[in-house]
Amino acid sequence: MKKIDAVVKPFKLDEVREALSEIGVSGLTVTEVKGFGRQKGHTELYRGAEYVVDFLPKVKIEIVVADNMLEQAIEAIIKAARTGKIGDGKIFVTSVEQVVRIRTGETNEAAI
Repeated sequence: MKKIDAVVKPFKLDEVREALSEIGVSGLTVTEVKGFGRQKGHTELYRGAEYVVDFLPKVKIEIVVADNMLEQAIEAIIKAARTGKIGDGKIFVTSVEQVVRIRTGETNEAAI
């Protein structure tokens, strides 16, 4: 099993969720986060004063998928989240050793 952490632009969340749902991903966790990469933030004007916004709003989507669904899930996220502009986000993939569904006690792929 693999855990996918995808950091994307907030307005792309619904598109990513729908794309993952279409390929059979049944659950995900979403967190509002702030950060920057190559984009390095931007400057804004507020009441006549210019200030730097270092951390930009993003959403972090976390899903766990079976190994055989990994590439399909990554492609779905890329297709739904891409705008072609800087700041589209990143996808991180890590291995998951064990999953347990608390309510039923199901483990691993049965618990996803």
